[in-house]
Amino acid sequence: MITWMQRHRKYLIITIWISTIAFVGAGFVGWGQYNYGDKAGSIAKVGDVEITMGELQKSYSSLYGQYNQMFQGNFDEEKAKSFGLKEQALKQLTNQALILNLAASYDLQISDSELIAELKVQEYFFKDGVFDKETYKQVLSTNNLSLKEYEASLKKELLIRKTLNLLPINKSESEISIIDNIQNIADKIDYKVLNNELIEIDSSDSALKAYWENKKLKFMSEVSYQVRYITQAKISKEYKESKITNHYKENRTHFKGDDGKILSITDAKSKVIDELDAKATKDAALRTYIAYKKGKLADNIKVQTTTISSSNNQFNLESLEKISKLSLTSPFIKPVKVGEEYITFQLIKINPSKAKSFAEVKEEILPLFIAEKKQEKLLKLAQDSVSTFKGRTTTFLTREDAIMLKDLTLAQANEFLQQLFMTQTKRGYIDLGDGKIVLYHILEQKLLVDKKNIQDDSITRLKSSMFNEGLIKNLQNKYKTEIFIEGL
Repeated sequence: MITWMQRHRKYLIITIWISTIAFVGAGFVGWGQYNYGDKAGSIAKVGDVEITMGELQKSYSSLYGQYNQMFQGNFDEEKAKSFGLKEQALKQLTNQALILNLAASYDLQISDSELIAELKVQEYFFKDGVFDKETYKQVLSTNNLSLKEYEASLKKELLIRKTLNLLPINKSESEISIIDNIQNIADKIDYKVLNNELIEIDSSDSALKAYWENKKLKFMSEVSYQVRYITQAKISKEYKESKITNHYKENRTHFKGDDGKILSITDAKSKVIDELDAKATKDAALRTYIAYKKGKLADNIKVQTTTISSSNNQFNLESLEKISKLSLTSPFIKPVKVGEEYITFQLIKINPSKAKSFAEVKEEILPLFIAEKKQEKLLKLAQDSVSTFKGRTTTFLTREDAIMLKDLTLAQANEFLQQLFMTQTKRGYIDLGDGKIVLYHILEQKLLVDKKNIQDDSITRLKSSMFNEGLIKNLQNKYKTEIFIEGL
């Protein structure tokens, strides 16, 4: 399963690359750090669209959650590395950026009403079967997201959908007939399953160390930042009615109901007070920030020290993104909102990424080493055996007859048959991953008649996949992609 998905991740990504915000409810997953190039303000730029480090983290987390669901909770960082999840996350974002450039060229936009309509059908914000605003806020807060941040991401996703929907995919009867004939080809074969379970590997430290020497740059520590910080707790005050009224009048468009309509001052009062409290908290944080920079911090204000990195971030993504742009000659950033508090950071030290020692990575690389070496020996065995092997003889099989191959799991049998009917060689082998290779010899072939097993939507899915891939390639030629992040 794992190796099959590795080898077919370019097809998997077609089905999931559009989603920008599926990380909600899945929790945040960090993937280690990176080294910036000269343009630390963004990690990439596609046409006129910039990609930030925060977006890359979210894309990675979203993919991680989806793969973890596929693996029924048994996905981990080791599998993520073997799948190249970092590269997939960046590829996902650059593909999205290409579509956003296309949307901008046609002046496409997403209205507030379209945004609200989408929010109301997202079930992770439901309570008692309907959208609930407080649940919406709570879910975002749990995921360290602001409403503004989430809604901006959602608008991007909707804009991508709208753009692709302007490019409909149609099918014809002749296409259905051609695919149906292909599906009804039947093969009679000899086959033999080779399994790597019986293959022995030298996994001594000397063999493992030689393997590590050639791959040490793939096992780097993450960049971390030692910082001092001060916290401005939320300020809650009582305000005169005149101040509440004036603030409401000046900012009435801030206070809307679920239907998008502006609330009355009576209905909006608690929200107005919350906004006034947030402003008072931010103002206090800014005054403290100025005093901190000037070395005139009051004695009663506590300064704390911590180290922050992608995998050890007790604040939020915005904090890490801004800290990563600091230098020792310009070590302060203005207060960053974290929950209902504001945090002011001062950079003390940058701990750069470096290659881990053999002792640090030994346990991490051992399963990779064993899997790779077993695969090498298994491939050699397949190559040496393919022209002379004797195996089991089947009846005539179509792509739909996986259940007849009893010595393979159903998933493996399906994968084998899909590849078998794409091959043009009479005798060969098919690597299924998971330590299995199937040797085959096609003995006879025929076309079954009066058996229709193709659904119309299969044609649409196939053409849509091919069209999207072609569209991306076309846009890559039109819009320049610049990557400012090393190692990807």
